Amino acid sequence: MTTATLAPARAEDTGIGLAGHLRHVGALTRRNLMRIKADPESMFDAVLMPVIFTVLFVYVFGGAISGGQDAYKQYMIPGLLGQTGLTLAMAVGTGLNSDFQTGVMDRFRTLPIGRSSVLLSKIAAETCRALLSFTILILFSLILGFEVKGGLLKLLAAVGLSLVFGMSIVWISMLLGMALRSAQAVQGVAMLVLMPMQFGSSIFAPTDTMPGWLQAFTKVNPLSGLADACRALMNGQGAVAHPTFVVLAWSLGITAVFAPLAVARFRKRT
Repeated sequence: MTTATLAPARAEDTGIGLAGHLRHVGALTRRNLMRIKADPESMFDAVLMPVIFTVLFVYVFGGAISGGQDAYKQYMIPGLLGQTGLTLAMAVGTGLNSDFQTGVMDRFRTLPIGRSSVLLSKIAAETCRALLSFTILILFSLILGFEVKGGLLKLLAAVGLSLVFGMSIVWISMLLGMALRSAQAVQGVAMLVLMPMQFGSSIFAPTDTMPGWLQAFTKVNPLSGLADACRALMNGQGAVAHPTFVVLAWSLGITAVFAPLAVARFRKRT
């Protein structure tokens, strides 16, 4: 591909207004969702992961941790909202890396579209996937006997908080997808990030029995704040303001740091 071929597309970047960017994001989001429709197996993680995690943790660890499955459902399931959003978000980088490897991005760079539209459409499509996964998790949990004691509005607030944090993590995932050479490398690094964050938090068990050094990590782990906030909202008891503030601060900070880095990396590669 020659420089002359790329010049018109790059020149168009600076002249695209807000309405044009929104049209491009909408068109690319539809393209991403159509790819999911054509490849429904790509939704297995979003559809099955909430069910598998709920069953495994409630019926394997529930009795040992909380003395019974019913009490553990009320403790663990709100934290699963954050864990599910984080896991789905980290998977975005793999798909973005594959787009570069398969030549999809070569096609995009010849089109007169805003460079950021491609990344924003990834976030929009991932939002739809996350909302589907959250819906399945909540409905399945209700079938198992989970009680939303805080009411519908607080349940929606917990979902929204989980979504905000998950979408901030998407920027890290996309940066990894563009910085690493293969999808396998992206998956490997993602697991190195996911495992400590998930299990070094208050999602699955109270932190007061952990050693001091691990408790120190759980206190600064944003997933602990997210789990505590969702737990307080969905169960209708406990402090909400502080953990919510912590999660929103982390989400804003992550987005402020990694969104510009991801966009800059994307511009450099395209």
